[in-house]
Amino acid sequence: MKLEDIRREYTQMGLNRDDLNADPIAQFDHWLNQAIDAKLSSDPTAMSLATVDEHGQPSQRVVLLKHLDEQGFVFYTNLESHKAKDIAQNSKVSLHFPWTPLERQVIVYGVAEKLSMAEATKYFITRPRDSQIAAWTSHQSRVVDSRKVLEQAFEQMKNKFKQGDIPLPSFWGGFRVRPVKVEFWQGRGARLHDRFMYELENEQWQIKRLQP
Repeated sequence: MKLEDIRREYTQMGLNRDDLNADPIAQFDHWLNQAIDAKLSSDPTAMSLATVDEHGQPSQRVVLLKHLDEQGFVFYTNLESHKAKDIAQNSKVSLHFPWTPLERQVIVYGVAEKLSMAEATKYFITRPRDSQIAAWTSHQSRVVDSRKVLEQAFEQMKNKFKQGDIPLPSFWGGFRVRPVKVEFWQGRGARLHDRFMYELENEQWQIKRLQP
C-alpha cells in the first residue's frame, strides 16, 4: 500500500468555543482525565518534549507528565541530560500530547523553569526504589560501551544503597513548563479540524479559533 493512500476521516466529535474553559490548564485537565478514562494506552500522560540546542538543532523525546497545577506542566530528568543542557541555554520549549484515538492533540508552548531541590526531593522519595537507584546509575545521554556495563553499575549502586533511604542525586531534578500558548486540536471531517489557541496577553488568556 502507498503511504499516501493511508487516510481516515475524523468524525468522533467537534469542538466549539462554548465548550472551552476560560483557563487552559483547567481545559487541559478535563481532556487529560477523559484520555485516562478512555484507557487509550498505558501512558496517557506521555508527552513529546521539544528543545533546541546551541546550534539551533531541534530535538524531541517522550517524557511523562508528573504534575499539573495552575503554574504549569512538570516533568523530571537527569540535569546533565541532552534535554536539560538544551533548556539551560534556551528555556523555550514545546510539549505535545497526541491523543489520536480521541482524534485530539494538545500543543503547549512555554518556558521551562528548574524546580527547587525541595520539590524534586518530594517527588523523588515517591519513586520505586529501583527507579531511585537507576537515577544514580545512569549518566543520561552519555555513551556507554554495552548494556552489561550499565547493569553492573546498577548492581554496584544497589549494593551501595542496600540500607536506608536513597538520597536525591545532585544531578537529578525537574522542570516546570509555564505555558504562554496552548492549542487544543479536535479532528473533524473533510480535514476542517477545530483548533483553538489560548494566548497569554497582559496576564489574561485570550482564546482564538485557528483555521485548520
